Amino acid sequence: MPFSIDPVYILVLAGFVGFEIIKKVTPTLHTPLMSATNAISGISLVGSLVAAGSDHTTGQVLGFIAVTAATINVVGGFMITERMLKMFKKKERKA
Repeated sequence: MPFSIDPVYILVLAGFVGFEIIKKVTPTLHTPLMSATNAISGISLVGSLVAAGSDHTTGQVLGFIAVTAATINVVGGFMITERMLKMFKKKERKA
């Protein structure tokens, strides 16, 4: 199977387009965007759990690595979302 540059070209192009789109999102809209990203990370966590349940040792090792990475991604995403939500809360004034 000969090497094709097309998948690499599509990956790089998608990266640049995604960066330009996200860069133009106003800060107010970042919180719902982060929530959607956390949902996608949760789906990848479920997929990595399925991979970790493989009968083959290689699949189990790769599944374990994927579960670890996806868990770190989900927890970090929720921590960042919580910090962003705290930024939008109004501070209580002392009387």
